[in-house]
Amino acid sequence: MSIIASAFSRLSLHQTFHRSFTTSSVVALSVTPILCGEPLKKKKKIDPAIIKQREDRKRKKLEKQIRRLEKNARQLKPIDEMEVPLSLIDEKDKRTRPLPKLTAEVVERRALLEKSWARYQLQEKLRDYKIIDRVQRAQQKALQELRFESKELYDQAIQIDPNLVPIHVDGPTATPAIDNYESPDGEYVNISKKWD
Repeated sequence: MSIIASAFSRLSLHQTFHRSFTTSSVVALSVTPILCGEPLKKKKKIDPAIIKQREDRKRKKLEKQIRRLEKNARQLKPIDEMEVPLSLIDEKDKRTRPLPKLTAEVVERRALLEKSWARYQLQEKLRDYKIIDRVQRAQQKALQELRFESKELYDQAIQIDPNLVPIHVDGPTATPAIDNYESPDGEYVNISKKWD
């Protein structure tokens, strides 16, 4: 009896399995996700001193990088146009001319000329200061007299003149302007060097 029952169960299992692949119904096919599970690994116990050493190493490394960046931040980026070619540095001795020896009379005459020029400049400066002081005193006196006469006129006099502030100056440019020039629309290629 058990042989017949097992045969019938195998037959019914075969028929359902065969039916599930031959039927066009989507409901007949069910898929379960693949579960890749494995037992958890035991965590190794690490000595706290080793952990502290690792953290100290990381901190020192970061501090070193910060110091290096701060040191480089103070350095100016070199300008290629301002660098002197090595050929000129090598030829410096050939290109330098000896200065002529000055006589005592020439040195004394130049020193006297510099002193007289300094005296002249001092007198000019003092004269300018006197003129400015005189103009400011006259202006203050005129404003005081105006205040005694009319408060409204005084308020208008101390207002800033807006016509004096916006100054528009057209001067010579480096190159003359081209009439009806339309700038080209093109790609911009940045060839500047990157500095860290």
